[in-house]
Amino acid sequence: MPIGTDKIREETKESLERIQKFDTNLLPRENELGQAFNFNEVVPHAKVLIELWNRLSPIAVEDFPDQKLTIIRDTANNDYNLSKQVLDFNVEEEDAKNRRRSLINNIQNTYQNSFENIYQFISYSLHRSADFQRLDQDARATLQTIQDKTKKFASQMENHEVEARRVLDEIRKVAAEEGVTQQAAHFRTASEHHENEAKLWHSHTVKLAWALGIFAALSLFINKIPFIAPTTIYESFQLGLSKVLIFSVITYMLFLSARNFLNHKHNGIVNKHRQNALMTHKALVEAAADIGIREAIMVQAASCIFSPQATGYTFQKGDGEVSTPKSVVEILSKPISNVAKQSNQ
Repeated sequence: MPIGTDKIREETKESLERIQKFDTNLLPRENELGQAFNFNEVVPHAKVLIELWNRLSPIAVEDFPDQKLTIIRDTANNDYNLSKQVLDFNVEEEDAKNRRRSLINNIQNTYQNSFENIYQFISYSLHRSADFQRLDQDARATLQTIQDKTKKFASQMENHEVEARRVLDEIRKVAAEEGVTQQAAHFRTASEHHENEAKLWHSHTVKLAWALGIFAALSLFINKIPFIAPTTIYESFQLGLSKVLIFSVITYMLFLSARNFLNHKHNGIVNKHRQNALMTHKALVEAAADIGIREAIMVQAASCIFSPQATGYTFQKGDGEVSTPKSVVEILSKPISNVAKQSNQ
């Protein structure tokens, strides 16, 4: 809040700003006054005086009472008037030489008087401009702002780190699922291949079965054909042997075709089981809470993938017997054994 009256305070500000903005380069007037009457020698003293006035801040004027404002205003007006007299000096005036010397002496000596009048105001102005308490408060406020922003940034970084970890886990999960899916694709491809081959051999088997049936039916009447009908015992033996050979060949081809059909059908189903084991065991493992159960699921999945399996399409010795590296009972008994050991300890 301003201390002095508005009128004196405004007058003081105007006088102070006028002397502070005065251009000392205007004082020499060499072009107008020549070498004999110029004021070059007052320029250094005028610059020092202006520098003194520039140390007094116009903002500090608001804190001074009217008595102090009057001192500042009158001193500033006096110094400005001295400079104004130099600017208004005319060599044609009476006793111009002595008047010039008087002006020079006054400007050279005015610094002492002005300093005595305003030095205490300059001290206060410098203290107010460098208000250490205010600077300390501003520094504390700035530091608090930096700390708040640091905490906020740290919190954001923690959130980003959590989000990055979540995304990384998702990527790893997707990559793992993609890897499982890619491995399962091999079994799917094999299953589709065997299914297609099974359909082809099924068609061949059906055709050969019809051919065998038709040939069996025709063989009953083939001896009735005139040019084939046997007339001697040798011809009858030859005809019967031919029927047996043709019947054996068709029967053998039918047997091979049926066997190929069953084998492809069996392999197609086995590879489908392997694909399903790869696609489902991960979900079963994640759903199981106990480590022993998880290991049992992994063993059974591996057994389904790598061990021979019965499908009903093949009849070989050992069908239905699945060999596993560890029995399920042995695996599930591990957690119970561990709990018992811990309780004994």
